[in-house]
Amino acid sequence: MRNQGRIRLVNAALHKHRVVLLLLLIITLVTTSVGIYVLYKWNKPLGPALFLPTYTSSPGLNASISASSTPPASGQVVNSNTNLSETQIPGVIQQLPPTALPTATPQPLCNGPTTMTILAIGSDERSTGYLYGLADSIHVVRIDFTVPNIMVIDFPRDLWVEIPEISDHYGITHGKLNQAYLYGNPGMGYFDGPGEGPGLMARTLDFNFGLRVDHYLAVDEQTFVRMINAIGGVDVNLDSPISLNWGSGTPDPRLYLSAGKNHLDGNLALEMAVNRIPTTFQRMKYQKIILSALREKLLSPAMLPKLPKLATQFIASVQTDLSPSEINSLICIAQAVPKGNIQADSFPQDMFTAGVTFDESSNVTRFIYNADFEKLRAMVAEFMNGIWPIPEGVGTATPQP
Repeated sequence: MRNQGRIRLVNAALHKHRVVLLLLLIITLVTTSVGIYVLYKWNKPLGPALFLPTYTSSPGLNASISASSTPPASGQVVNSNTNLSETQIPGVIQQLPPTALPTATPQPLCNGPTTMTILAIGSDERSTGYLYGLADSIHVVRIDFTVPNIMVIDFPRDLWVEIPEISDHYGITHGKLNQAYLYGNPGMGYFDGPGEGPGLMARTLDFNFGLRVDHYLAVDEQTFVRMINAIGGVDVNLDSPISLNWGSGTPDPRLYLSAGKNHLDGNLALEMAVNRIPTTFQRMKYQKIILSALREKLLSPAMLPKLPKLATQFIASVQTDLSPSEINSLICIAQAVPKGNIQADSFPQDMFTAGVTFDESSNVTRFIYNADFEKLRAMVAEFMNGIWPIPEGVGTATPQP
């Protein structure tokens, strides 16, 4: 009897241990699954990726596409910066000097890549959903996570360019640069590739100027206004007074800005950002002023702790293929970059000449800007290599006849 009692006690203890082990196993599996899911969400792009194609001939000169625009097969690694060896380039042998020794490579900050290039678009879409809208502003941001520094350039929206991959829709082959974004968005139904409007804009910049971006971010007018208001407005400093009363039958005193410091709410900031009197280049200057003021406000000591919450608040209101992890890295690097390492500039204005052209697809005559694309490509190449301002002699401007 005593032996049977002992056996029952042993069996009960074993059963209890099995239950405990089973519970621990279940908890471990659940915890691991949740961790994997969170990690997946953390690293998952918030919008469709770009998957830029490779162009085999000089863009703008009847270039053709050699790589598919469709996403790669599962597990395939996409890397547009792959170094080519002598086996990949016949007849080219690359050798290090005999005395060359490997040197330590600076590690990227903020868990970021070495560099990241982002296409930033301000859409004139006034509703929500990003179905339509022209690209009212076109900026390219290059972030170096090792130096660190940030460089920004902008493109005139009225440049007449070749727009790839939509010629099967009403014979459209050319248009203004800002139209590439419109044709790519789902409301038009012209573009079947990835990335929607930003995707076609990225392809157009790559096709014409050799500019390859890693990611995109597009913001419509309503979201821009709400963002500015959410941070309490921005302060701009003007060298001289300006009036934003363009096109207004009854001048609004609020749209007169004095020299010196002016506080702008979201609506007034938008009025300034879209004003193009006397030319689109003035609008680009206004946009730089606002972006500079926005940067100053966001990186102020009072705002820094609020940046993650702001990003969470507005991320669903923008078009982007950035992941939460990448956004976190961008917030981190924005705080790490010294103010003197942030450059925002434009191509020299005298590179562009005003003109008109007949748009066969719309049967209208359009105002456009012409430019020497080879010079623009040379300047873009320097920008992509982290060189700006452009060295003397690169892309030197000569007015178009």
